[in-house]
Amino acid sequence: MSATANLPLRCWAEIDLAALERNLKGIRAALPDQIRYVAVVKADAYGHGLHQIAARLMIAGADLFAVANLAEAASLREVGPDSPILVLSPILPQEDRHIAGLDVAVTISSAEEVTRFAAVAQASGRPLDVHLKIDTGMGRLGAWHEGAEAVYQLINDAPGLRLAGVFTHFSSPDEDPAFTALQRRRFLLALDRCRGLDPASLLVHADNSAGIETLEIGGPFNAVRVGLLQFGIRPRPGTLLEAVHAEPVFSFRTRVGLVKNLPRGTGVSYGCTHTLARDSRVAILAAGYGDGIPRAASNRAQVLLRGKRCPVLGRITMDQTIVDVTDLPGVVAGDEAVLVGRQQDAEIGIAEFSRWGDTIPWETLCSVTKRVPRLYRTQLGL
Repeated sequence: MSATANLPLRCWAEIDLAALERNLKGIRAALPDQIRYVAVVKADAYGHGLHQIAARLMIAGADLFAVANLAEAASLREVGPDSPILVLSPILPQEDRHIAGLDVAVTISSAEEVTRFAAVAQASGRPLDVHLKIDTGMGRLGAWHEGAEAVYQLINDAPGLRLAGVFTHFSSPDEDPAFTALQRRRFLLALDRCRGLDPASLLVHADNSAGIETLEIGGPFNAVRVGLLQFGIRPRPGTLLEAVHAEPVFSFRTRVGLVKNLPRGTGVSYGCTHTLARDSRVAILAAGYGDGIPRAASNRAQVLLRGKRCPVLGRITMDQTIVDVTDLPGVVAGDEAVLVGRQQDAEIGIAEFSRWGDTIPWETLCSVTKRVPRLYRTQLGL
């Protein structure tokens, strides 16, 4: 047993697996029956913990799992030996020899990858599933939409490759609906130019959590890639999923390490211009940017203590954060402080927490560090 196993927690994240399952079922119920659920679990399932999140999503009925790279695919294989996996990012040439053993589908963006993956299939003696990615304006991965049919034809002609899907990625569906609509039109035109392509026999996907609100019902699309939304975080308001009560899965908590009085004029924390305008009582929290509280949130963020919002004072340091508790009597060392989540009747959402740090929920979740234990709540609670 680890020497730290019995120590009380100074800072931790709580992951509600029951809420995760309810979210998946709610999202699926709001979508047409033919739409398949691609669970995006890259970056350690957005910092929630790949093994635990994937295991619960498998129980809940996710159809396919999407990861960023082969290392994530290998980790996911430990949980689901037979689960379908799609690798979204490019495969390095040095990784080619590991593809077949992991039994994953890979993404193709270029003719060069067709040649490489055909060699992988030939060497393994079995077909290799691939998804053709079409670049409709994001400018990152994918064959450019005006010439994607050439790469499609190479895949068709390559021995051992089996086209299992075709997809694109919208660059800003939560901010630019006009460009999203243009990308969707480009994608559909590219599909039309691929002679012999039968969308009904493939996974055709373009929409992620932010783009799902503009999903075209009745078109060739038969899958959605769900990442942030399954964790109870809405990237944008919308209508399609308004009926889904997406519950937060993640909360971020710490404890008060010390409470002290400081006189007016004190400069709170080193390297910071903030000075106290009054005699104050402060609580020093046992967490800082070494745990995932963004340094940019200095003098901006708030935390919950005893169900009340308390402002952060001064510079957030690696291991501590100072908050003003002058107007909140009774705070003592050991009290729980909530950075993200609920406490009594108050709540700080991850979107608000992210704004204080000049960042986005995706980065916030991925930035909670390894020294923060994840505690998993498993009761279904339906």
